[in-house]
Amino acid sequence: MTDKGSRIPDEDPQAILDRARQRAREKGKDYTGELTPEEAYAVLEKLPNAQLVDVRTQAERDFVGYPTLGTHVEWETYPGMEYNPDFPAQLQSEVGTDTSQVLVFMCRSGGRSGKAAEAMARQGYAETYNLLQGFEGDKDEQGHRGTQGGWKAAGLPWEQK
Repeated sequence: MTDKGSRIPDEDPQAILDRARQRAREKGKDYTGELTPEEAYAVLEKLPNAQLVDVRTQAERDFVGYPTLGTHVEWETYPGMEYNPDFPAQLQSEVGTDTSQVLVFMCRSGGRSGKAAEAMARQGYAETYNLLQGFEGDKDEQGHRGTQGGWKAAGLPWEQK
């Protein structure tokens, strides 16, 4: 399910990352940068050392859908939504030990992924980015997610089983 259209920035990925870094600095974040879904997709497509990391629970992925690229490591475990103490080790197992690679963290709306990006920055990863709006985006007028903002509503590659 993809309808990327012309919303994907056609610019140098380093320019996109510079803009993302500025956003994070302005907000005083403890990770490298903040990317919109479209910016993240452009970076992931253009940089061979960039990876998307979905930190949602497997239950969320099963019920709501998931991006067709990247990897998955739960930040919190379902149903108790308790921090996964094995997250750093599991992430390293999935993405490798290159601490200079670009890691874009995604959750439902951008909260948990920000925490994951901060945690991995403290673990020595130099390029950790939070995906603004996450997979589902903000709630719409009816209180539903997935229709405005986020990876899914942007028409970026995703699927649902």
